[in-house]
Amino acid sequence: MTRPDGTVPPTPVGRELKAKILELLAARAATSTICPSDAARAVGGDDWRDLMEPAREAARRLVDAGQVHITQGGSVVDPATAKGPIRIRKAP
Repeated sequence: MTRPDGTVPPTPVGRELKAKILELLAARAATSTICPSDAARAVGGDDWRDLMEPAREAARRLVDAGQVHITQGGSVVDPATAKGPIRIRKAP
């Protein structure tokens, strides 16, 4: 189901991934990063690979909310255009 603004509301697993990303980041130093796979593994267990794109989407939603940054090579990148491996860190 698409909202009038064109966005798709998060699924229950998407909400769980967002919460797990924030939980994992809270347990680390302010400048530390996590990989989306860290959240996918924590939520999905043996089926974590199926959650990689939902984990990236959860991270994008957290960027939109101003809670995290997505980085590549240590630099903040636009999550809409980021290709390849990304890292997630707390927004200052």
